[in-house]
Amino acid sequence: MGGFFGVASKNNCTLELFYGIDYHSHLGTRRGGMAVCGEHGFQRAIHNIENSPFRTKFERDVEEMEGNLGIGCISDYEPQPLLIQSHLGSFAITTVGKINNMEQLLSYVYENGNTHFQEMSSGQVNATELIAALICKKDSIVEGIQYVQEIVDGSMTLLLMTKEGLYAARDRYGRTPLVIGHKEGAYCVSFESFAYINLGYEDYKELGPAEIVFIDPDGVKTLCEPREEMRICSFLWVYYGYPTSSYEGVNVEEMRYKCGGMLAERDRGNVSPDVVAGVPDSGVAHAIGYANESGIPYARPFIKYTPTWPRSFMPTHQSQRNLIARMKLIPVKALIQNKKLLLIDDSIVRGTQLRETTEFLYASGAKEVHVRPACPPLLYGCKYLNFSRSKSEMDLITRRIIKDREGDVSQEVLDDYADPCSKRYAEMLEAIRKEQNFTTLRYHRLDDLKKSIGISPCKLCTYCFNGKE
Repeated sequence: MGGFFGVASKNNCTLELFYGIDYHSHLGTRRGGMAVCGEHGFQRAIHNIENSPFRTKFERDVEEMEGNLGIGCISDYEPQPLLIQSHLGSFAITTVGKINNMEQLLSYVYENGNTHFQEMSSGQVNATELIAALICKKDSIVEGIQYVQEIVDGSMTLLLMTKEGLYAARDRYGRTPLVIGHKEGAYCVSFESFAYINLGYEDYKELGPAEIVFIDPDGVKTLCEPREEMRICSFLWVYYGYPTSSYEGVNVEEMRYKCGGMLAERDRGNVSPDVVAGVPDSGVAHAIGYANESGIPYARPFIKYTPTWPRSFMPTHQSQRNLIARMKLIPVKALIQNKKLLLIDDSIVRGTQLRETTEFLYASGAKEVHVRPACPPLLYGCKYLNFSRSKSEMDLITRRIIKDREGDVSQEVLDDYADPCSKRYAEMLEAIRKEQNFTTLRYHRLDDLKKSIGISPCKLCTYCFNGKE
């Protein structure tokens, strides 16, 4: 996916920018970047962070860069921030989102004056450069951002830095968060709300869908009022969000406790495990919620080896990811042997890693392994955020099971598989359970997930679960 952070301060902001970006390392694995603007103009640094964390790559840059304005990012895809020179002046820009109509937009800009873009090693155009080109089609930065919000199919949240200050714009439907912090003499803007707390900032405001603001060291000015319609990603609370963050006033950790509690309520009287465990890290809070509600003890029958295998720089190849998934989870046989375990993971995507986790639990002496994913079955690839490297929906274990059972399917059939009360849904779960060798399998229901989050259901995007936009 990716995340970003920006600062507008009366003093040199480079160190705060560095730490604010670093606090977004859980959101991306490939590129990190930071840009500042001050007396000496724009300065920028971009590094590959696939094999080492953001901090180690940028420590020297922090010593050399100086400015009272700054933006930066952690990115899963394109290098950014970019420095742009245009008829609107010089600016730096960083984005978070997904563009589904990339080819259509490229054709448009080629037909209207652009002659070329830099090509990345993947053969793709840098999406942030395309967004900058679209902004520059208009007579002002604000008009350009509004144009981007309307024309992009997918989502686009962005930070743009001029010599005067920062422009921050949330996606048209608010699919990703954007919050502003404040302390004396400075404002910051962040994807994650916790990223500025230890830097001395306090919550100032959360931007609404399509809202555009201008930020300088003296204040925040709303340039475009927020819209009412919102579709914030529900999977942020389930998996991607850091436990200390809050979105739309709902804390991630607290939501996960509620989620686990609802799973326990559905299970009451149906299973009797000896212990409840969460797959580190994002399954842990869900498991604590389950244990608190059920009264079944919480335990850690395997431990994540974090010194060398943190999630923040997992490799891009699936075979390597599978190997590291095995390497970083170390079983505690004393807590596994002859035990009936109930295991909670945030989700099941392909099923490969959880199947291997289950097998090593059996190999370590577990009698039973009951699995409770903390979200409904994933039936659709996300159209709005780059939260998965899957190239096809057939990478999803659910879609493979459905194809094996049905062949090519209609939307009506997929809707039936998404219904937790349908026969097809039950049969899909049983097929997954057998393939994965679980003792039992029960997913979090979509209606319970919405209750776990607690904001108006019409403001949530649940596309990956039910195909509803």
